[in-house]
Amino acid sequence: MFPHVGDRRFGEAVLINTAGGVAGGDRLDIDVTALAGATVTLTSQAAERIYRALDQPAHISTTLTVCAGAKLAWCPHETIVFDRGRVRRETRIALSADAELLALEWIVLGRTAHGEAVAGGSVVDSWRVEQNGRLVWADTLRITDDVFPHLRRSALLANFTAVATLVYVGPELNNRLECLRTWIASLQCHAGATLVGGLIVVRFAAAEVSILRTGLRDILDRFDRAYGPGPFRVPKMWSC
Repeated sequence: MFPHVGDRRFGEAVLINTAGGVAGGDRLDIDVTALAGATVTLTSQAAERIYRALDQPAHISTTLTVCAGAKLAWCPHETIVFDRGRVRRETRIALSADAELLALEWIVLGRTAHGEAVAGGSVVDSWRVEQNGRLVWADTLRITDDVFPHLRRSALLANFTAVATLVYVGPELNNRLECLRTWIASLQCHAGATLVGGLIVVRFAAAEVSILRTGLRDILDRFDRAYGPGPFRVPKMWSC
């Protein structure tokens, strides 16, 4: 879907999973290319759901290609993992010279407002970012059956059930890193930002998804006010 966002200088696209969720053995492949000079925000219709699986994990593969001079924001809703859910998610990003990107992914372990807890399952969430064909950053979060009993240790997730990673590539990285660090200091959720491999990486963690969502909205709003108008903003679909 392509909702009207009130500014013709950039567009918003909404991806829809008509299955209503992802079960064990399912495969969901998303391939997006922002052509040279394009300016677009991509989001999802609603939270993705990872249901209980007996053995085979679900596979979600997202490939984002940003051509020269293009601006792409990848800001889907959260991914909710239910108890005994199994998922392998891969986010691969290929950037050309002068491309600008903001990519966000977030994972929620159960719906705490419904009294749900995740006692087991498997979550493998990996990122690979290439610039001009060269790998500049790779990262993997791995939580398996043998790890879940220990997740509440302070060295792991402690009391957090909702986590997010935001990656930004664009101009004036040092200046924007300092702005992000100032903004996240006022959030109710925990967050930290660093500059690595020519991109900014921001981590977020919260005990409840509502707190994390508020924090992410705040960061996107501030980014839009400081560096917009453009695609790096709260997607319209987040408010529907």
